[in-house]
Amino acid sequence: MRKGSITVFMALILSLMVSLLCAGIESAQMAAARTQILNSLDIGLYSLFGQYDKTLLKDYDLFALDASGGGNNMNLAGVYDNLESYMEPVLRQNSQKLSVVQGGISGYRLLTDENGEVFYQQIVQYMKETLGSHGVQLLTQKMQDQKKKTDEAERAGTQAESGDTLTSYDSAMSQAAEKSQAALEEKRAMEQQQSQAEGFTDGGHSETEGFGGMEIIPQEVSNPIPAIQRVRWMGLLELVLPTDRGISDKKINKRCLVSNRTLEKGMVMREKTKADHSLTSQLLYQQYLMEKLGTYRNPGRGGLSCQIEYILEGKDSDEENVKAIAKKLLLIREGVNAASLAADSQKRAQVKTLSLAIASGFLIPPAAGIIEAALNLCWTFAESILDVRELFAGGKVPLVKDSSQWQISLENLPTLLDNLDSARKSDEKGLAYEDYLQILLMSEKEETKIKRGMDMVELSLRAAKGWENFRLDCCMTAMEASIDVKANSRKVFTVTRQYCYA
Repeated sequence: MRKGSITVFMALILSLMVSLLCAGIESAQMAAARTQILNSLDIGLYSLFGQYDKTLLKDYDLFALDASGGGNNMNLAGVYDNLESYMEPVLRQNSQKLSVVQGGISGYRLLTDENGEVFYQQIVQYMKETLGSHGVQLLTQKMQDQKKKTDEAERAGTQAESGDTLTSYDSAMSQAAEKSQAALEEKRAMEQQQSQAEGFTDGGHSETEGFGGMEIIPQEVSNPIPAIQRVRWMGLLELVLPTDRGISDKKINKRCLVSNRTLEKGMVMREKTKADHSLTSQLLYQQYLMEKLGTYRNPGRGGLSCQIEYILEGKDSDEENVKAIAKKLLLIREGVNAASLAADSQKRAQVKTLSLAIASGFLIPPAAGIIEAALNLCWTFAESILDVRELFAGGKVPLVKDSSQWQISLENLPTLLDNLDSARKSDEKGLAYEDYLQILLMSEKEETKIKRGMDMVELSLRAAKGWENFRLDCCMTAMEASIDVKANSRKVFTVTRQYCYA
């Protein structure tokens, strides 16, 4: 009896131990299965995003997966199938019987999402890593100082051009011409009456013929204002672009660009894009644009050659964009040169002397002030034309000039067109064309710079053979996948993982 009772007790104990052991084995198998499933999804995502667009990375240092599969529309089914194909070898490992029941993409982020925020932040992060904290600090300080001086100069130039200086000059000279003509006619009438009274009529040549024009002044006084007025009516590009370098005739259809078409949208993910819109970030972004995109001096490939000019002006042709930039540069230089002229006592004395001589020649001394203002405007305009032409030719121009850096004299103003290339000179300590573009970029709206930047990146890539249908809004930068996997034909595990280019 005692032995039998002991045997039953041991049987009960053993059954419990076997059950516990089986439960432990089952638990270990399920844990191993879950780990294997998670690993398969992680490896699948890593492998999938390892197929990033190599051209986009090489040319623009942007990480993105082309989810269109070479087409012009998103192909999410193809992306998921690709993901699952990378998971299957991992799921087949060991003795676990793992099989995908169902799955899908539960979230993804595109390069153009959030009005280009994804595109912008990836660039900012890249530039921070490239320049380092010290380089970022130096760039910020330099650009802020230059922008302040340039803004002041542009305002001054705009005020000078929007004034009525030359209108007042034309009015004064017209009145002088009318008075001279009236005086001549009166003199002729008196001479004719006197001749008739003496019994003969003087029908000969009058020494005052042709005196009715606006430019009639004594021979010893040269008035440069009419010559500069004729120059001002000429095409701006004809004046400022070097003769040995033309301008691209490229045009684009803006309706098909990122900034104008209806874009693909991503699915909301748990983690949002970290936004950084500080001044430093904006400067880093535009520094990136200057490094990656083309300008008039260093043309880009793709839809437009002058890509930075497009970002600033947004017009559909290189010619229109460069023309608008040339006008801005001219206003900036006019403001700078006007300030330089006003600070130079010797040049002011030259202008005053010539204005008095011209006023005396027209017998209108009270108009000397108007003529002086017109001379100042013409002189700064001529100097500014030479400055802008030097910038487009690849030279450098000081942001602020001193007397020794002035290029054209007052007496040489009438011959400006003959000296467009011989009179101008470069200053190695000055700013180049690209420097001025970067300063102008600081005044552009951030949203505009982001959208137009995406326009130019996309168009540049489309220029390559086989890339005609490339779209930035089909480029995936992050994805979240959720998959149901059956383990050992019994339990179904649901796992979710996400991956993004950091």
